[in-house]
Amino acid sequence: MGAMSTEARIPRPERTELTKFFWDGVDEGRLLILRCGDCGFYVHWPRPECSQCRSEDLVPSEVSGRGTIYSYGVAMQAFIPAFAGKIPYILAVVELEEQPGLKLVTNIIDCHEEAVAVGMAVEVAFREADEGLVLPYFRPAGVAKEAVDAST
Repeated sequence: MGAMSTEARIPRPERTELTKFFWDGVDEGRLLILRCGDCGFYVHWPRPECSQCRSEDLVPSEVSGRGTIYSYGVAMQAFIPAFAGKIPYILAVVELEEQPGLKLVTNIIDCHEEAVAVGMAVEVAFREADEGLVLPYFRPAGVAKEAVDAST
């Protein structure tokens, strides 16, 4: 038996039949959301049928990755050891511009907690959260990639 690593790891998302497309898209730097082929409604969290028309014709569709902060909070305590070095961090619900009510739970990065506000324009930024794990985070819209690269 090999030695177990004592280093805390971020839990990995489960890639199920319903969520695999989302995580495969993230791996490619693309934000994919299910969209109904019958009525055009975006469906998130992934489910097998459209919440508007009950169609089962749902296909992954790339979205812009732009939106606004709907709500947020600042985590001051790590309940998972892997997050201890990231405190404080900003948890947020972001409403994507493609459709009212189309929301993602995420973290806000590249922004001081005092600057975060409900209604703030944000955009997706794919970052490696842990070895082999890329996640879709959001940052203030218009932050130059060069400025972000210099701060990491």
